[in-house]
Amino acid sequence: MVIVARMVLLLGILLFSLGVAEVSSDLRIEEKEEDVIHVGQLVVRGVNRRLMQDIDCGGLCKQRCSVHSRPNLCNRACGTCCLRCKCVPPGTSGNREVCGTCYTDMTTHGNRTKCP
Repeated sequence: MVIVARMVLLLGILLFSLGVAEVSSDLRIEEKEEDVIHVGQLVVRGVNRRLMQDIDCGGLCKQRCSVHSRPNLCNRACGTCCLRCKCVPPGTSGNREVCGTCYTDMTTHGNRTKCP
C-alpha cells in the first residue's frame, strides 16, 4: 500500500513538472533586433507589445538635482518619481507640468509636493 502511494506521488510530481516545463517554454519571448523600434526615448518591443519608455532615471535626476541645496534628498525623491511616472522634467527646477499629473500630484506624508 505504501509503495503504491509513493509511485502515485512520484508519477504526479513527474506529470506536474512536465506541465510546468511546457508552460514556461511557452512563455519564453525571443526578441529579434528587427522587432525593436526606437522612437526618440520610446521603445516598441515586438509586434503585439505596448509602447514602453526606457528612461535613465539616475542620469536625469542627477542633472535635475545638480544645483539643489540638498542634492541627496532631491535625488532620492526624483528617483522615486521617475520610476513611478517614467518622466523627469527638463532643467534644474520648474517645468513640472511637462510630466503630467502623476508627477505634479504626488505628495509626501505631510501633504507637500514630493517630486522636485
